[in-house]
Amino acid sequence: MDREDWRLFLKQWSEEWIAGHDPERDAPLDEEVVRDGWLGFTPASADEVAAAEVRLGRPLPPSLREFLLVTNGWRDAGNFIYRLAGTSELDWLRDTDDDSHWIEAYSGYADEGEIDDGDILGRSLRLSLEGDAAILFLDPDDVDDSGEWAGYWLASWSGEGPERHGSFYDLMYGQYASFHALRKPQGETRDRWDAKVEQARLAALAGEIDEPLAVLEQAQKFGRDRAALLRFQLLAMLGNWYAASLSNTVLHTDDRPGLLGSPLFATELLPLLFAEDRLTHHAELHTLQQLMRTESEPVQVLIAEYQARLRDPGFRLTFGNPEFDAPVHRIVDRLAADPAFQVPDPFKASRGSSGFVTGSHFEDFEQAKEARRRLTDAAWPELRESIGSWRPVSEDHIAPVALFADPILAEMITPERGREILSMRRGGPR
Repeated sequence: MDREDWRLFLKQWSEEWIAGHDPERDAPLDEEVVRDGWLGFTPASADEVAAAEVRLGRPLPPSLREFLLVTNGWRDAGNFIYRLAGTSELDWLRDTDDDSHWIEAYSGYADEGEIDDGDILGRSLRLSLEGDAAILFLDPDDVDDSGEWAGYWLASWSGEGPERHGSFYDLMYGQYASFHALRKPQGETRDRWDAKVEQARLAALAGEIDEPLAVLEQAQKFGRDRAALLRFQLLAMLGNWYAASLSNTVLHTDDRPGLLGSPLFATELLPLLFAEDRLTHHAELHTLQQLMRTESEPVQVLIAEYQARLRDPGFRLTFGNPEFDAPVHRIVDRLAADPAFQVPDPFKASRGSSGFVTGSHFEDFEQAKEARRRLTDAAWPELRESIGSWRPVSEDHIAPVALFADPILAEMITPERGREILSMRRGGPR
């Protein structure tokens, strides 16, 4: 990233930070920041950069060098880093009295064959001077073909180890994204990502997968909740329930009341929450428990009413609009009536007991599983054909994820078949 690109990027960051400043919650902005609209300082000279390199004993990576020639230090590099070092303040972490404790705190936890975090910290260049129990640093022994050093973000309160980025620029961009995710300032960046999210939604409905996923992942890092909701649906169809995170999608949205009051929640997400233990293998309905403890009475009533219907012997899931629901039910009803789908899982049946499973029960179940595989393989073309009649319930709905609420369909829709569904044009006339 050259000097002009840095200048434009940092100018936009400064403008958005100042615009998002909350006088009642945040520390006062420095007078020169308000006056100049700039979180940085005057540029370092080439001689100052060269002197820092001599003092440190090696050339600085290109993106850091260009950064310093635009601003010799920086204020507020994200929400938890308050100051970045200028040329005279850069130092090896091991030689700094204030921050050398990080090395000891993160040493000795590596598994065999892994690099110890303490070793990385012990050889790294400290970038941040002040932070909320957080630090930024660069690893001079982890260098790419362009001479960039790997950059790290580490916060003691995060519960995670150092978070690696490919370069100083990537590290700063990650801090910029986290600022947007927490503060959500108005402006060109937010509007641009919202436009990209809408383009990704339309592309996904048209049958594209990987490019929309990549856009939505980046938009989610910038705190765009709609991106998280759309990305969840794509990842769920691909069978990646860990990355999809049903719990985060429902609980960690800024507009939780809006989501919980939407038709998408009532028709698609709520049925999945009652299958969360099966889909995510967490052995508990964690998200439902959270909602019942924290949400308003209308949401609790909605959950309780659905739970009551679920216990009714005549309960039938609804998979979507009638034109789609009817053929899907024909498939499910036919398969459910087959004896292969009536053989109990001996491992699930043994929960709460000694866990002992007899050989005959295990063999019966294995035979039933093979029969079920043949049956679902035979039924798959019929389900695939029915996708043409599926219609979304809202503009945030891009895939029929409610299908996974049914255990038979969840067994049928492998990640490969989920990708095949996503590759089809959906939601409108062909």
